[in-house]
Amino acid sequence: MTSRSAIDVRPVTEPEFPDWNRALNTGFLREPTSSDDVLEARRLQFRPGRSLGAFDDGRCVATLRSFPQELTAVGGTAVPADAVSNVTVTATHRRRGLLSRMMAQDLAAAKERGDVVATLIAAEYPIYGRYGFGPATSATEWSVDVPRSGLDPRWAGPDDGGRIDLVDGADVRKLGPELHERLRRNQPGAVSRDDLWWQLATGAVRFHASWDEPYFAVYRAADGEVQGMVSYRADDTWGDAKQPLNTASVKWLLAVSPAAERALWRYLCSIDWVVRVRSGWRAPDDLLPQFLPDPRAAAVTTQADWLWVRILDVVRALEARTYQAAGALVLEVTDGGGLTGGRYRLEASADGTGRCEASTRRADLTLGVAELATLWLGDESAVRLAALGRVREERAGAAREADALLRTSRRPWCPDLF
Repeated sequence: MTSRSAIDVRPVTEPEFPDWNRALNTGFLREPTSSDDVLEARRLQFRPGRSLGAFDDGRCVATLRSFPQELTAVGGTAVPADAVSNVTVTATHRRRGLLSRMMAQDLAAAKERGDVVATLIAAEYPIYGRYGFGPATSATEWSVDVPRSGLDPRWAGPDDGGRIDLVDGADVRKLGPELHERLRRNQPGAVSRDDLWWQLATGAVRFHASWDEPYFAVYRAADGEVQGMVSYRADDTWGDAKQPLNTASVKWLLAVSPAAERALWRYLCSIDWVVRVRSGWRAPDDLLPQFLPDPRAAAVTTQADWLWVRILDVVRALEARTYQAAGALVLEVTDGGGLTGGRYRLEASADGTGRCEASTRRADLTLGVAELATLWLGDESAVRLAALGRVREERAGAAREADALLRTSRRPWCPDLF
């Protein structure tokens, strides 16, 4: 067995990219060798210095890629983030510390660049807490039984003066980015999308040899403004007696007004032959069930953690967001990674702004950097974490005060998988 020290962990060079991609495919149980077209498409994600690999005798056996991202904090401020993706370790090289070495390199570089947080979507729950990541948003998927929903099957379109139109990929690439920017400016937990995201979502660039083109629909308000957009696919299922039993599955749905959101869900539930609508990953407090005359027609099929956050700069993270009330807390933050631990005093003003600085005052709460990330976007409760033993009250009532400052009226949500 090769010793740990003999395995080289470093940024991947351009000529090494095919080998890195092979290791990536292997880790995700895909066909190891990509076609030339797919490989060239995947090269569009390659950034010098941001794709790391572990090399054993010249062969890539572990992968990690990061890329620049912006994450919306509570209140609408976008903070620079280090988005981590494409993490694999080949089964032949597990338990050798390769992920730890790659993660340490990437997070140190992110800290040096001035990123406020790092982000990822965790395929497996137990892995990333040891690197200081905490689950900061969750997501829910519903399955809507359309005949049970109580919706009028004769629905012919919005009654608010708006309209819904089917569009093609070129229209989505033209209209989608501005709509998404409007959404993410007001949605804590939302992340930025680059041009490549829209090309992949519409098939202009393809990471797989086959491409199943989705449908795209746009909601325009009475004044013609685009306020919503949905991408969905439909299957072809028939029951006995030639009865259509099709399911429309949402890939993504963006809406910047309740009217747009309501109209798009109503549209999906009115498509001929569709008896079931799968919502795709939505915020856990999404309005979808309450749009239905019978909310029980929307059954939760999956609920899980989604966006994980790693705080890299406590001061900037806490000053970037807004607060629900005035108050002050002294936080003792522990960080096994050595990137941002210490004692900090947070003071929130009545206008919602916060000021944070290093402090020598006695701590009110002691918590790990992963727990701080879990609280930062407002979704989790410090009282709950204290009950679980993950936050320690140094002053009675401090966890309840933290909830009054940090929790939000609507839950954070990340619409993206990356």
